[in-house]
Amino acid sequence: MFLQQLSQFNDFGLFLLRLAVGLIFLAHGIQKRGMWKMKPSPEMPSKMINIMRMLSIIEPLGGIALISGIFTQLAAIALALVMIGAIYFKIAIWKKKLTEPGGWEFDLVLLAANLAIIFN
Repeated sequence: MFLQQLSQFNDFGLFLLRLAVGLIFLAHGIQKRGMWKMKPSPEMPSKMINIMRMLSIIEPLGGIALISGIFTQLAAIALALVMIGAIYFKIAIWKKKLTEPGGWEFDLVLLAANLAIIFN
C-alpha cells in the first residue's frame, strides 16, 4: 500500500522538520540581537531585556544545531524549554488565549515539533 511505503522516508521527514524548526529559531534569535543595545524602560524592564539577550544566544545556537544535526536532541530540549517559557509567559503574564493575535498557538506547534525531534 502507498501509505506503508512512505515510512521509508521517515529520516527525510525528520530532517525537513529539523530544518524548518532550526531556521525559525535561527531567524527569531537573530532578530533579538537588538536587545543588546536596549536600555530598560517601563515597557521593557531590565529583567525582560536580560531574558531576551539570553534568547538571542540560545535560539540561534539551537537552530544551527538542529539544521546541522549536531547535538540535535540537546538543542531540541533547550528549545522546548524556551517554548514552555514562552507559553507560560503569554498565558500567565500577558493573559493571551491560544488563537488571539499574539497568542501561543505558534509556540505550541514549535514545542510539539521540538518534542518530536527529541523523541526521534
